[in-house]
Amino acid sequence: MNKDQALTLLKQHVKSENMIKHSTAAGAVLAALAGRLGADIELWQAAGLLHDIDVELTNADAKAHGAKARGLINGALPEEAILAIEAHNEACGLRPRSTRLDHALAAGETITGLITATALVYPDKKAASVKAKSITKRMKDKAFAASVNRDCIMECEKLGIPLPDFAELALKAMQDIAGELGL
Repeated sequence: MNKDQALTLLKQHVKSENMIKHSTAAGAVLAALAGRLGADIELWQAAGLLHDIDVELTNADAKAHGAKARGLINGALPEEAILAIEAHNEACGLRPRSTRLDHALAAGETITGLITATALVYPDKKAASVKAKSITKRMKDKAFAASVNRDCIMECEKLGIPLPDFAELALKAMQDIAGELGL
């Protein structure tokens, strides 16, 4: 499944423009991670795009979100990606994260929220103004973007990528598609 196909499928089930932007950002970060790690870029990008496909169906209920994704994706992705999508929300309890794609998806989709929040506090509200160092600094401030799970972001280390490098990679991925994200 390529990016356009994943985005079309996402838009069939997610109507919120902000959720579509979040998923687009997650797809970009996952593609960048795949490139760095020598993984399947198209597959990881599709997993990033579709990770929240059931968020509106489940009303973002943490105990249900992720569990309904399999039925919506309906075999359009390999099992590895579906399992990662199901596991990205551990509160759902389907299984703990254990694979590279699991950890990449959890870290990659979560850091997008921190990057977006950081951009929005700048006067121009643009990702281009954000520096990776600002993201790592904001990681330490638990009051900033308090809903962003820092532990999920730190799963980048399970991929062998230190936080400063991960912040740089994710920020660049989002800056490259800033127009699509409205940032």
